[in-house]
Amino acid sequence: MATAPRTPEESTRAEQSVQAFRDALEKSVTISRERLQEVLDDAVRRGRMTRGDAEEMVGRLVTRGRDQAEDLLSQLEQLLAQVRDVPDRARQEVGQRAERARKRAVKAVDRPLAGADRVRRAARVPGFPITAYDQLSVRQIDRRLQELSRAELRKVRDYERRNKGRKGVLRSVDRKLQD
Repeated sequence: MATAPRTPEESTRAEQSVQAFRDALEKSVTISRERLQEVLDDAVRRGRMTRGDAEEMVGRLVTRGRDQAEDLLSQLEQLLAQVRDVPDRARQEVGQRAERARKRAVKAVDRPLAGADRVRRAARVPGFPITAYDQLSVRQIDRRLQELSRAELRKVRDYERRNKGRKGVLRSVDRKLQD
């Protein structure tokens, strides 16, 4: 699965998180409680420490080890959350950018297409009365309806009913047909 490109801040943050996790792992030592108990039992047998001191030391070391393990797991969960979050944000951002680009493109061609429609109608060239109809907003269609004949309005109304069925467009067409 390909992941979307990251922003420089996201890449830097992710790299810093991974590095911090690596550093924490490099500084940690994993020793089982049993192995630790064996070493301390040996020290007690040799008379280097008392049984009470050995048990106290095992307890403190195990507690610190658990705390450190929980910290590492917390860091790992944060890192995984960042990694999971990036594709969703990227997908959302791409969708938003695509929608903005679509709106800009429609806006840029709206006037020239309206002009082309007027010329086509004046020349009596057959076809649907409004060019790029499906890409236009209700407001843009409403502006174009002003110049249509009754037959063209009926054509638009029938097409709209069969396809998107937008109430705003249908109301505008019906209002213009009643005039």
